[in-house]
Formats: sequence, structure tokens, C-alpha cells
Amino acid sequence: MDPVRARAALYGAAKISAWSLVVAAAAVAVLWLIGALWMAAWPIIIALLLTTLTWPVARFLRGHRWPAAAAALTVTAGFLLLVFGVAALIAIPVGAQAGLVAEGVARGLQTLQDWAQGPPLNLDNDQLDSVVDAVVNQVQSSASDIAGVVVGGVGTVVSGVVTAVLSVVLLFFFLKDGPRFLPWARNNLPGASAVHVPELLSRGYDVLGRFVRSQALIGFIDAAFIGLGLLIVGVPLVLPLSVLIFVGAFVPIVGAFVAGAVAVLIALVSNGFVNALIVLAIIVVVQQLEGNLLQPVVQGKGLHVHPAVILLGVVVGGQLAGVVGALLASPVAALIAVVWRYLRDQLSVPPEDPVIDG
Repeated sequence: MDPVRARAALYGAAKISAWSLVVAAAAVAVLWLIGALWMAAWPIIIALLLTTLTWPVARFLRGHRWPAAAAALTVTAGFLLLVFGVAALIAIPVGAQAGLVAEGVARGLQTLQDWAQGPPLNLDNDQLDSVVDAVVNQVQSSASDIAGVVVGGVGTVVSGVVTAVLSVVLLFFFLKDGPRFLPWARNNLPGASAVHVPELLSRGYDVLGRFVRSQALIGFIDAAFIGLGLLIVGVPLVLPLSVLIFVGAFVPIVGAFVAGAVAVLIALVSNGFVNALIVLAIIVVVQQLEGNLLQPVVQGKGLHVHPAVILLGVVVGGQLAGVVGALLASPVAALIAVVWRYLRDQLSVPPEDPVIDG
């Protein structure tokens, strides 16, 4: 082996390894800082994701001579109207058919009672009453624990409301002043960072935009196929359930589970046990195809990350940070890939002119 080429290869490997350690240490420091300031970081993350979704509209308005503040305010207000409209789309049909659902629930409970009184349990009314009394006594004995859960739930709701308000406010300012940030960074950062940091931020923002758009596409496909299945089976509230499935696609694991559970419950109380099993099978098949094929392929193509990396990131993120970790795993993996590709490009050495020390 040529000693010159060997030394060049070793030098390049050592240089890349050293920079990889620097990137890893910086990533750990950033993640630690985000964890320490999570209450402030979470609204910023949500606002950034919403900005990538709504910025094309704001850019269109600004391109037609709208003032920045007016465009940002219009888009923010339009987004809020869309959110409340979707909520009404779910609530109005549910309210209109609440009587039917309640009747179905009562009928389901009566069916359950009849089943308990028949074989193989053969429970009579006194035995059923004793079971109910035992459950009531257990609930009463756990009143303090339940109160604690309720108080914690109220705190979670309050925290969620505060986070939502801050996210909307930040969304307005990001839409209004976002284009000024990169020029400001170029003019105020020292040395070479004035070039590299804005470029990395720009590429990272593009990746976040692709993530939100790909997730919206996946949610739409899920809602369309599951909604079609619900329509064929004859389940009521198809439209609000489809909207719920679309929204749930943005919250991995828990979102799909909750939306699917609601659809199965509605099918159970309205259409019976057999149709509920059919709906459950439809949801499981669609979500398995989405989780194991559609999501990795669509997100991997949009984020320029291999599907296996997306799957691994979701698993690791879920283990490290639960639902939030699973939600942010894909964009974080894509951002790490952006940083790595940028460093690789900056550190690449032309083969015909290797850099050798000594």
C-alpha cells in the first residue's frame, strides 16, 4: 500500500471521527438543555412545526404585497378557524347522534348483563349486585388516589392550554419575522459560523417542512382507507371519526390507538360485536401497513433518510421520551442526517490533492 495514501486515509478517518465526537457531544448538550427548559422548548417546537405547515400561505400573501404583520395575522387566524372548524365537525355530528350512541351503550351493557347471567358464569342478580358493590367499595377506598389523578389531570389540561396559547403567539411571530432571522444570524455571528449556522438552519427548516407534509399525507391516507371501511360496515359518525384518525396520525402510537379505540367503541355500541371486530381488523391492517411500509417509505423519501433509520429512530425515541420522543424521532433523525451530510461535504478532501500533515 502506498504510504502517502495510507497516511491520507488515516488522517481523514481521524478527522471525521473527531468531528463525529464533537457533533455527538453537541447533540447531547442540546438535548440536555432542551430537557431542562422543556416547558419553554415544547411551545417553540410546536410553533416551528406549525410554521412549516402554514408558511406557504403566508409566503403567497407576502408575495402579493401584503404587509408581513397582516399576512401573519391572517394565516394565524385562518389556522385557528380551521382548528375550531374541525372540532365543530367532530362535535356537531356526535352531539346529533348522542342519543343513538347512549342507547347503544345501554343496550350493550344490558347484553353484557344477560351474558353474565347465562353460561358459563350463571350469575344471578344478587351476585351481580355484590360485584357492583365490591367495585364501588374499591373506588371509595381509592378516592385519594383518584383525587390525585384528577388534580394531575387538571394540571395537565392547564399546561396544555398554556402551551397551545404560547404556540399560537409564537406562530404569529415566526410567520411575521421568520425571514429576518437568517440575515440577522449572518450579520451577527462571528467568523465562519456566520456562514455555516444559517445554512444548517435553512436546511433543517426545509427538513421540518417535509416532515410535516409527509405526516399529513400519511394521516390523510389512514383516514381515507379507515373511513371507507367504516362507511362500508355502516358505522355512524364516519366523518368525525375520519377527522379524528387524521389528527391522531400526528401523534404516533397513542394517537392511532385512541382514534382506533373510539372507532371500535362506536361500532360496538351501534353495530354489534361482529361489526366491531371487522372495524378492529380494518384499523389494525391499515395501521400495520402505515407503520411498517407507508410511514418509513414516505418519510424516508421526503426526509432523505433510509426507512430503517426512521423505524429505529421511532423505537429509540419512544423508549427514551415516550410519546413525545416517538413524535419527534423522525425529524430529529432527519436533522442529524442534515448536520452529518453538511459536515461530510465541508470535510471532504479531493482524492487528487490529499491534505497531509508533517
